[in-house]
Amino acid sequence: MNTTAEPQHAAKAASPDMRAQPMPDGRNADSARRRQRVITALDRAAADGTEISAAGIARAAGVDRTFLYRHRDLLEKIHALQAEPVTGDGTGPAVTRASLQADLLAAHERAVRLSTRIQHLEKRLSEALGDQAWRESGLGAPADIDALSQKITSLEQQVTDLRLQLEERDDDLAASRATNRELMTQLNNKTRR
Repeated sequence: MNTTAEPQHAAKAASPDMRAQPMPDGRNADSARRRQRVITALDRAAADGTEISAAGIARAAGVDRTFLYRHRDLLEKIHALQAEPVTGDGTGPAVTRASLQADLLAAHERAVRLSTRIQHLEKRLSEALGDQAWRESGLGAPADIDALSQKITSLEQQVTDLRLQLEERDDDLAASRATNRELMTQLNNKTRR
């Protein structure tokens, strides 16, 4: 009995190894079927012109997205098809990922330029409003300060000229008074003699 038990035990020990072989083969076959479904879904999406994305292809093929991430060749094929122009009905220009990225970069640069221009205009507006408020409040110098400075200089010159004329008249008046006193003195002296 022992002799028959040993061969059964040996057969049992050998059978798990034999069962281990069909399992990986089944997994490989299942993986090959899923790969084929993904490739078919990719071909169909490319032919239909539908949007190609990892999630969309995984959904169409009936596989999990992680399957695509484990098989880099399938993921690279998806990315390559995403970068190609969509073959549509020909009514508009073809849009590629590269053209969209270029448009996005151009839009970003334009937004930066516009932001800079807006800041410059806001600064100028703020300065203009500040100057206007300063002038209207009466605290600041008048806008025509140069004209006023010239007018002040002209008036100062006129005042100086008028003072000189007044001094000359005062001198003339003083001389006239002195002459008048002398004449009066002479007249008084003649009348007394």
